[in-house]
Amino acid sequence: MKEIVTYVEMTARDQLNPAASVPGLVLESLNRDSPLVVDLRARIGAPYGWKSARRTEEEWGRWFAQCPTRTFWLLSIGGEPVGMASYDLHSGDEVEIEAFGLLPDFVGKGLGGCALTLAVQRAWKLSPPVSRVWLHTSTLDHPRALPSYHRRGFRTFKTEEDERN
Repeated sequence: MKEIVTYVEMTARDQLNPAASVPGLVLESLNRDSPLVVDLRARIGAPYGWKSARRTEEEWGRWFAQCPTRTFWLLSIGGEPVGMASYDLHSGDEVEIEAFGLLPDFVGKGLGGCALTLAVQRAWKLSPPVSRVWLHTSTLDHPRALPSYHRRGFRTFKTEEDERN
């Protein structure tokens, strides 16, 4: 299936255009050994064909081993999981938001802008001094993803046509 992958970035903290806060929405560290990591990634990615939605237990083991420094963060309201973000630290003081999303039951409920704001604010704090925060999205992801990233202050720096299996 053809897709267009769009890469977006911020190169300064003050480029973030924060969304209105959502009472009770928090972003908290999630232990990489938590079963929530696999569960949330699979459920968040299922509607969009993410690989995480169909990995076997063995494939998950290899995936975790490939990225031992990846960190995971839980988005929740009142203790109820609503989504997650994961981050990779790269050389040159760059942080990649490796994955970000809401569980399907919480999409379209007005949480996305605030959730993304929390995720971006956390990215800037992960490895001071961070000089760049970036991520990528695809035409196969939620149709409001890219416009939301642009509203928060990300700018597109690259697009690629790809084939998703």
